[in-house]
Amino acid sequence: MPLPLSKEALAEQANPNAPVPLARARVGQATAVEQSRAVAEVRGAIVLAQQRPRDKAAAIAEMEESCRIKELAEGAFFKFSRGGQSVTGASIHLARELARCWGNIDYGIKELSRDDGHGQSEMLAFAWDLETNVRAETVFIVPHIRDTKNGPKAIADVRDIYENNANMGARRLREQIFAVLPRWFTEQAEGICHDTLQNGGGEPLPMRVTKMVKAFEALGVSKARIEKKVGCTIDKIDAVALANLSITYKSIKRSEVQIADEFPEDKAALAEAALKAAEPTPEPAKEAPKSAAPQEPEHVAAARATLAKQAPASGKPSPIDDIATLDRAAERGEG
Repeated sequence: MPLPLSKEALAEQANPNAPVPLARARVGQATAVEQSRAVAEVRGAIVLAQQRPRDKAAAIAEMEESCRIKELAEGAFFKFSRGGQSVTGASIHLARELARCWGNIDYGIKELSRDDGHGQSEMLAFAWDLETNVRAETVFIVPHIRDTKNGPKAIADVRDIYENNANMGARRLREQIFAVLPRWFTEQAEGICHDTLQNGGGEPLPMRVTKMVKAFEALGVSKARIEKKVGCTIDKIDAVALANLSITYKSIKRSEVQIADEFPEDKAALAEAALKAAEPTPEPAKEAPKSAAPQEPEHVAAARATLAKQAPASGKPSPIDDIATLDRAAERGEG
């Protein structure tokens, strides 16, 4: 006697073209505990944010105090080249500091999956205002590729992949944080950071210019290239130009821009230097050999030696000297 069919088998016989239901993945105990913990943590953060709403006046005061710090202002902006033009804006460092000052904001980056076969990672960047329940997030794919001067290069090292994902994620995270922050709050912070860069925390402008020039010279940028970029001599650089140079310097150190893009060299000067280097170096002129002193005739030299043995030296010229003088005159045709 055949065994009775289950409901699933009967349903499959009745509709053989129906899609097969996927089996539910087994959830381990540790995974279930982690899921419950994450849900409880989010709920607790929301409740705490509602119970302790932000003090906007205190948030503004803390933001102003932070943006007047020179070290923060120096890293508050980024700069990179796109299509032959420079793009500038507020950096992830400023975004994180403003999120801290504003308060009750949860943000972060998560790696949802990694596909080593296709060489890519699926990432999530989000920012969430727990008090107003405003959330901004984006899901994006990060190829395991690093741009080099010779073109894209695939990366396989775990550390390189992590750093590449973190770098790409930080850019998206910056935009998500600014999406939940009030625009006026961000603009006010950027203005204070610009003012801080211009006044240099009270340090005299000439001293700051000298330090900046030395910092660029350490990177291989000459004074002439700096003057060409700012459009004036070093001693004429003002606070605004110095602030822009500071942003450029930080962007170069973070590998956001290249020195050749920000400080292009004069092609005419380079060509002239190349021509000078290609010219052969003239050899130094050789000195003419010195003529040897005329030698005395043998009979004169023998007579001088004999006379020197017979009589002591005196201040008067000897007869031998007269003979030598007559011989030289005869050779010249004067006798």
